[in-house]
Amino acid sequence: MSKAISDPHPSAPVSLPDEAEMSPLVEQALTLARENGADGAEAGLSVGNGLSVRVRMGEIDTLQQKRDHAFSVTAHFGQSVGSAGCNQLQPEAIRAAVEAACAIARSTAPDPCNGLAEPELLARDPVDLDLYHPWDLNPENAIDLARACEAAGLAHDTRLSNSEGATLSSRSSVRCYGNSNGFLATTRGSYHSLVCVMVAADDTGMQRDYWTTVSRDPARLESGESVGAEAGRRAVARLGAAPIDTCTVPVVFAAPVARGLIGSMLGAISGGSLYRKASFLLDQLNQTICAEHLDILERPHLRGGLGSATFDAEGVATHDRDLVKAGVLGGYLLGSYSARKLGMRSTGNAGGAHNVLVQSQRTLDLPALLARMGTGLFVTELMGQGVNMVTGDYSRGAAGYWVQNGEIGAPVEGVTIAGNLKTMFTQIDAVGADVDMRSNLLTGSILIEQMTVAGS
Repeated sequence: MSKAISDPHPSAPVSLPDEAEMSPLVEQALTLARENGADGAEAGLSVGNGLSVRVRMGEIDTLQQKRDHAFSVTAHFGQSVGSAGCNQLQPEAIRAAVEAACAIARSTAPDPCNGLAEPELLARDPVDLDLYHPWDLNPENAIDLARACEAAGLAHDTRLSNSEGATLSSRSSVRCYGNSNGFLATTRGSYHSLVCVMVAADDTGMQRDYWTTVSRDPARLESGESVGAEAGRRAVARLGAAPIDTCTVPVVFAAPVARGLIGSMLGAISGGSLYRKASFLLDQLNQTICAEHLDILERPHLRGGLGSATFDAEGVATHDRDLVKAGVLGGYLLGSYSARKLGMRSTGNAGGAHNVLVQSQRTLDLPALLARMGTGLFVTELMGQGVNMVTGDYSRGAAGYWVQNGEIGAPVEGVTIAGNLKTMFTQIDAVGADVDMRSNLLTGSILIEQMTVAGS
């Protein structure tokens, strides 16, 4: 069990504007749009504080502290829309942005799918999902934590004499969004992370690997020492990596890379891909698209979740949804525009998916998952972008470990794994219990029955 970073709690809250300061600015923009002839409008204002420090070999490489703010407005003139923004919050700047949005809308061709989200779909009672845990971290303490992280990695093994650094980042933000259908709400959030990248070397060559911890609450971050040590362990374990002979074998995607598979599925059922007919899952609603033991669930209201939200980027209320149930595709990911293009209604996914959970009736711990695979490739890193979202063809560079009789063996690199996502999803044989919580896509390792591994 990893220890938490010592004394991560803020001594005082980070200063950000409150709802009483932000709401009038958004309301002002909506009113100005109406006064300029708009039939409807929407506006958003965001303010954030951030601190980031990167240390390499004990020396400060970068140190950034920033406060940023952004304002955006979209004006609707019938079925024509125009958008503009600014990074100043003075009334004159907001007025200029609104006038620019209206001018753009007047000269834009109409599209029957344009328009605000339907009033009946809007969130009317947003709830607190425990997403805001500011960290009043001064630069000196941040530097000390990053240095301790890197030092722990270097101390893990004598073969670790170099690093690509340790980076500590902390950000808190507040956003107010409103539209002329009567929606106005303010949300706060925080995001903290620590990552360390270590370089190992011996007579076989050099290898690098990393580890990271992520949370909305700094109290839930792994300690810097454990992050550095794990990065060091992983780098050393890859020493001596080499290609294997070309073969067709089962493949286990380690949890951190398995979420990329699920991300490809989510991209394929997103409205933009569907109405452009650029999806390998076109016309698959209510059809079996993956193994029958598999459920893929959207749970937007998890407390503290990295993808939690009570409403989407258009103010539409979010709800628990079963995207895939027993292998059958039960729903798409739609915002208002893409929903209208498809003759459907928004699913509250303007801006993307929220917390997505992969669950299986065949869930095993990692040793049992590898034992079930028997002999094959355990993939821990993927390279390249070889995914064709139209056909589902999949081909990516990979590194990891050869598994023999369920036991992890020699490190592997310089290979390519290939298949087709439509087949791969139906050949998901089991899912690991080792769920990676560092994303809004929550999955364990995934075992695919068979893939082509192109090596030497």
